[in-house]
Amino acid sequence: MDVHEPRWLADEEMQVWLTLAKVLVRLPAALDDQLQRDAGVSHFEYQVLAMLSEAPERTLRMSTLAVFANGSLSRLSHVAGRLEKAGWIRRAPDPTDGRYTLAILTDAGRDKVVATAPGHVAAVRALVFDPLTRTQQRQLGDIGRRIVRAVDPDGSALDTLS
Repeated sequence: MDVHEPRWLADEEMQVWLTLAKVLVRLPAALDDQLQRDAGVSHFEYQVLAMLSEAPERTLRMSTLAVFANGSLSRLSHVAGRLEKAGWIRRAPDPTDGRYTLAILTDAGRDKVVATAPGHVAAVRALVFDPLTRTQQRQLGDIGRRIVRAVDPDGSALDTLS
């Protein structure tokens, strides 16, 4: 075999890949639909609010939050503007290093997360956990961790989201 020849996917691998690709597209869209319908926020906006709610003092640097939310800093800045207008976050210079901006979840933002979480977790349960057996759920966790390690070997991108 030529060392430059790609390792093409076998038929079964191709079917698995196509199924995973559908999950990667359709699951976020389904979660976004639920959050838009029930809470008037996008999945990305909810992720930002939820991550801040779990952070120490409900505060993160915008650059760190962008990595955790898997979005660019410019996308996060645009979304932060909307969340700030709604009164759910506020932004302030980082007192330890003024080159950075902090995103801070307000009390109203925490209330929004608390009100939104039950519907979101119900959607996650219905779409991800309910169709699987307990054994399949554990396998999915193992599979997900292996893929994350392959995508992010040093764990730097998502090290707080274990």
